Amino acid sequence: MRKWVAVSLVAGSAMAAEAATDNSLRPADRPGAAKQEGQGENYQLASATILRPVARPAALQQAAVEQAAAEVSFKEWITEFKDRALAQGISTPVLDSAFDGVSYDPEVIRRDRNQSEFTKTIWDYLDSAASDLRVKNGKAALRDQQVRLDQIEAKYGVEKEIVVAIWGLESSYGTFRGKMDVVRSLATLAFDGRRGEFFEGQLVAALKILQAGDVAARKMTGSWAGAMGHTQFIPTSYLDYAVDFTGDGKRDIWSDNPADALASTAAYLKQFGWVKGQPWGVEVTLPKGFDYTLADREIEKSPSDWAALGIKGLDGRTVKDHGPASILLPAGSEGAVFMIFRNFAVLERYNTADAYVIGVGHLADRIRGGASIQGSWPRGDRSLSLAEREEMQQRLTSAGFDTDGIDGKIGPKTIGAVRAYQVANGLTPDGYASLRLLQRLR
Repeated sequence: MRKWVAVSLVAGSAMAAEAATDNSLRPADRPGAAKQEGQGENYQLASATILRPVARPAALQQAAVEQAAAEVSFKEWITEFKDRALAQGISTPVLDSAFDGVSYDPEVIRRDRNQSEFTKTIWDYLDSAASDLRVKNGKAALRDQQVRLDQIEAKYGVEKEIVVAIWGLESSYGTFRGKMDVVRSLATLAFDGRRGEFFEGQLVAALKILQAGDVAARKMTGSWAGAMGHTQFIPTSYLDYAVDFTGDGKRDIWSDNPADALASTAAYLKQFGWVKGQPWGVEVTLPKGFDYTLADREIEKSPSDWAALGIKGLDGRTVKDHGPASILLPAGSEGAVFMIFRNFAVLERYNTADAYVIGVGHLADRIRGGASIQGSWPRGDRSLSLAEREEMQQRLTSAGFDTDGIDGKIGPKTIGAVRAYQVANGLTPDGYASLRLLQRLR
């Protein structure tokens, strides 16, 4: 993990949720994303009511020709890859078993090419991430795994509610772990070349897992981009952080028993500095006249120092001193406000998107019995498309507010450029990359 160089799953900094596929621990498109939680694996769409365009014979023939050509090239690539894998210590028997019957998978490429152009707004994301149903299912999952989770918390010092929340967001508590052949998916993506070096590295790591005997080749299943098991580890993260909690000699994150996967998640967070008892963040209120330039991840103060500036918890009291904290405005001055602590950054190692981290933290709070987020959201806004995000970066840079590249990802550099533009133009400097701001730039 960051398992994934992938997700981190909104306007402002949270827009990175689905756009950050290249920078997060796993792909944003997780197993079962198109299904509704609680419907189970037997849920099917009423196909009779779905209207689909009918492919014409010529198009079908062309697709077949392209598929056949890709298959030939893919087989040639596998032969070349096997030589590279042998040089990295993968044995011939493992390679033969792993690639037995493996073919090029055009569906993987289709999904890689067609990741959503639009990201969800943070409020839409949180409505799903911490829905009443997901909270209910999370409480049930916690009860079902109470003994194991207590043992995991005692060993790794990571609260069981956090582990369960990650489980809930990654696979709906094990309901959607992904059924695609990981070797086939990773080989297809490595062959494709768009992020070939990254996926070839993941493929080699997957082969090392097979060589260690933790799982059989055809039972190594996961998402279309190779994230595996209950909490969606990519192969390199598995090698580095997965643990054998059950003591059976295997680090089995694929089976119906989630013990190894949940313990591996806790071990991962511990490795990156999780502090037990420290919250990920606390919802707070801002005073009138607040200096929004202080809402910067680089600015840390103690809760008492923030209280001296008028920032209090929802109960009107100074937030408990859990250590240095920053103020986060995931939807600008019109959205909810959070005082975030260093455990927030630990969760970011799992997935870089602010929306994901808040989703995990808030879901864990709700499973523990906490209240819903009280602040309002600018629900009249919509998310920006990739083209619009790139346009905003281009226009900001042209206006003298450098975003350090045009990539469509609303990260710290772009937020800083937005804030600088807002200051220069007498706007509220909340760093919120909204459609209204883009229209003003135009």
